[in-house]
Amino acid sequence: FPQSAMIWGAMSSAGVGPLCFLKTKVTAPVYQEILEHFMLPSADQLFKDADFLIFQQDLAPAHTAKSTKSWLNDHGVGVLDWPANSPDLNPIENLWGIVKRKMRNKRPKNADELKATVKETWASLPPQQCHRLITSMPRRIEAVIKAKGAPTKY
Repeated sequence: FPQSAMIWGAMSSAGVGPLCFLKTKVTAPVYQEILEHFMLPSADQLFKDADFLIFQQDLAPAHTAKSTKSWLNDHGVGVLDWPANSPDLNPIENLWGIVKRKMRNKRPKNADELKATVKETWASLPPQQCHRLITSMPRRIEAVIKAKGAPTKY
C-alpha cells in the first residue's frame, strides 16, 4: 500500500508556509493548536509587517466549530465566507495537485521518507506559482457563479 500522510499547509501570494504533519484526527482543539503554532507564524512569515486580510478554509467541522470561530475572532483573523460544495474556489487544492504531480515518480518506502519528500517538494514551490493561483480567484469566483455552483475547469 502506498504511504499516506495528513498534512496542513498554508499559502499566500507570497509563497508557502511551513507544513504541519498530523498524527491524529482533526478536532476543533487540534485545529486551534494548528492555527496557533502554524497558521499565525505562517502569516507572520508570508506577510511580514503587513496584516493579512482574510483567511480561507473550508467547512470542515473543526473549522466551523463555535470554539474555532471564537478562537479566530479572539485572534483578529477574518475568515472568508465559504459556500457549500465549492472546492473550485480553494487554490491550495491546486497547489496540492502540483505537489502530487512533482512527486509522481518518487517512491517513499516509509512515512519518514514520505514526509521528507513532501517537505522538499513543498519548499521547492516558487512564490510565482502561488501568486498565479491567488490571482486566479476572481476568475474562479466568476466561473462558479456562471456554473451556478457546478464544477468548473478549476
